[in-house]
Amino acid sequence: MQVTLRIWRQHGPEAPGGFATYDMAGISPDVSFVEMLDALNERLIVDGEVPIAFESDCREGICGSCGVMINGRAHGPKLATATCELRMRSFQDGAVITVEPFRAAAFPIVKDLVVDRSALDQIIAAGGYVTAPTGSAPEANAILVPKDAADAAMDCAACIGCGACVAACPNAAAQLFTAAKVCHLGLLPQGQAERWSRVGRMVETMEQFFGSCDNHGECEVACPKAISVDFIAMMNRDWVGAWFRNARRAGQGR
Repeated sequence: MQVTLRIWRQHGPEAPGGFATYDMAGISPDVSFVEMLDALNERLIVDGEVPIAFESDCREGICGSCGVMINGRAHGPKLATATCELRMRSFQDGAVITVEPFRAAAFPIVKDLVVDRSALDQIIAAGGYVTAPTGSAPEANAILVPKDAADAAMDCAACIGCGACVAACPNAAAQLFTAAKVCHLGLLPQGQAERWSRVGRMVETMEQFFGSCDNHGECEVACPKAISVDFIAMMNRDWVGAWFRNARRAGQGR
C-alpha cells in the first residue's frame, strides 16, 4: 500500500515547527504505524536527512511512550489501541495521514513528535504509591480482596500513562489519568491507610499543570486501555470526602 505522510517537524523546544510531506510506497498493511515510521527514518538516514524523532519502547501497548496524534485523534482511528499496536491496514491505500505530537501546555515539545510528559510523573510522585511498612513479603492470599474491588483496581491499573486523555481533552485535563492512579490504590486494602491524604495530594498536584474536567468524555474514547470516566466520579467523591475529613480535624484542633 501507499500513503502520504504529513509529519510535524520541530528541531527543538524553541524552534519554529511545521509539516513536512513524505510519500511512502510498498508498505505492508500488516506492519504497525511505528514500524512504518522506522522504515521512513531508514530512508531519511540513507538520503542524508535528519530522521524523525518519536518515542517508543515496548511496542506492545504497555509503556505508553509511543502516543501521537494521527489525523487529529490520539493514537489514531482504532479504539482501545496504542499507536504501536495500530496496523497500517487501518488506513485506506493512498490515504493522507497527518501526524502530530500531543498538544497540551503541560506537554511541551522536545523535538518533532516527542513531548515532555513529566507533569504526569509529578502526579505519581505526589501520592501514587503505598508507604506503609510491610516487613517481609506476606503470603499472597493473606489479604482478602473482594472480586469486584480487584476487577475495578485492575481496570485502573491498565493505565499506561501515555497522556492521550490529556491530548484529547478540550481543556487538556488529566482527570482520567489521575483517577486511574488514585482509584487503583484506593480500591485495594493495602491503599486504605493513605487513601484520603493520597487523593488530596495527587489532585492538588494535577491542578498545578492541567485544565479542569468538563465531562466531555473525550478522554475515555482516546484511552488506549478504554478506562472508564466512572473512575473520575469515584476520585471526586474521595476528594470531597478527604476535604470534609480535613475540615473536621481542623475544627477539632481549635
